[in-house]
Amino acid sequence: MLRRGSGILLHITSLPSPSGIGDLGPWAYRFADFLAETKQGFWQILPLNPTDPVYDNSPYHSISAFAGNSLLISPELMVRDGLLDKTDIKPLPNCEKVDYDAAIAHKRKLFHLSYERFKERGNNYEYERFCSDNAHWLDDFALFIALKSRFHGKTWSEWPDEIRDREPETLKSLKEEEELCDRIGIAKFLQYIFIQQWNSLKSYCNQRCIHIIGDIPIYVDYDSVDLWTNPEIFKLDDYKKPYVVSGVPPDYFSETGQLWGNPVYRWDVLKERGYDWWVQRLEHNLKLFDYVRIDHFRGLVAYWEVPAGEETAINGEWIEAPAMDFFDQLTRKFISLSIIAEDLGLITADVREIMHIFDFPGMKVLLFAFGSDMPTNPYIAHNVVRNCVLYTGTHDNNTVRGWFEKEATPEDKGRLFQYLGREVPVEELHWELIRLAMMSVANLVIIPMQDILGLGGDARMNLPATSDGNWRWRLLPDQLTSSHARKLLEMTEIYGRA
Repeated sequence: MLRRGSGILLHITSLPSPSGIGDLGPWAYRFADFLAETKQGFWQILPLNPTDPVYDNSPYHSISAFAGNSLLISPELMVRDGLLDKTDIKPLPNCEKVDYDAAIAHKRKLFHLSYERFKERGNNYEYERFCSDNAHWLDDFALFIALKSRFHGKTWSEWPDEIRDREPETLKSLKEEEELCDRIGIAKFLQYIFIQQWNSLKSYCNQRCIHIIGDIPIYVDYDSVDLWTNPEIFKLDDYKKPYVVSGVPPDYFSETGQLWGNPVYRWDVLKERGYDWWVQRLEHNLKLFDYVRIDHFRGLVAYWEVPAGEETAINGEWIEAPAMDFFDQLTRKFISLSIIAEDLGLITADVREIMHIFDFPGMKVLLFAFGSDMPTNPYIAHNVVRNCVLYTGTHDNNTVRGWFEKEATPEDKGRLFQYLGREVPVEELHWELIRLAMMSVANLVIIPMQDILGLGGDARMNLPATSDGNWRWRLLPDQLTSSHARKLLEMTEIYGRA
């Protein structure tokens, strides 16, 4: 990221496919070809971890910080690899939005069928090596999946005490039960297939000089294998329930703050252990991706802690984390710490200092630039710094067109037109903001696919503080045209980002 570049934000679930949800199959490769054709050097995605209908299938809520989302496995590639027959796959009706329920039901049947065929093959050295190399997280993840099924989805802290507390003899006997063995086996098999398909796609991209930017949510869910296996690194009481939880304090946007409810880390314990869990997590993700965006980066410097049971985030307090020591240890362990810091919102001097010392690029969002402070706003194009990633918007923002039509005030629109030097028809506005981003000094510019297409607010990926109807937008097969490719390539070359 030391030279000028650009790329597109498009999550895997948003790709076209015949299975109700985007996946790692043929369309992922077609999109990589589009990126290469338009000389884009970066593909940014959202977290790849398993999702849960309980959380509206948000990629920022997962039962594991290490596992991959099996819903992203491509049945077409399983046919290619001999794990399914073409006749096994019956395409789902084409839908404009991700249909999670249909996709889950559809793929569950295919996965069970492919697992039976996989077992018939007998010994598989690559599979055995994968299980061995990833045993530090895979064994517990597969057992957790099997136990969640046995206990009908109950939270791990509600399991029998000897299982909740991971008594060694109990865990050993569980792994030998025939019923659980099969569930453990398919969980491991799906992780193996996922990583095979992902590594193939990443290699295809890298060979075409396309870097993948992944995403790590700073916190993990309480009902996750990470909490079950590592309760000592989280602030839990004697019953292994959180006595404090995560959030952010009241600010200009919310009088009561945001109460996220995730368990918070015991940084004293992590420090004593050399931050081992975080080291493993980053090592795992830096193998999956070329760069890693850390969501809510400021929480690694100081975090807002709220007593459990509070209904809002008002009665919390800032707790300092050992950020300097943490990142110093990481730089000793990794040759290259390719981190992008999500630093949107109110960021204090201590966070800026850590970012400066370790040279982490932050994020800027052009849609935030046209308020009354526009001339001095840090997100306006003329104030953007080189060492940053500049977006028109992120997955949490409206599209450019949606913002202009539904959110921008008359004053915002006036300032925008003043900045552009002319009034622009709404159907052309997205290209003008893309142009502003591309011509800036920011080393990296990332444009959401929805803004490349000039789509309205109904195409936004997520509306924060809502829990229904998000994460469903999909790119339709005929939406991306040669006209889009020519326009994007032209801007990429004109502004020296090729």
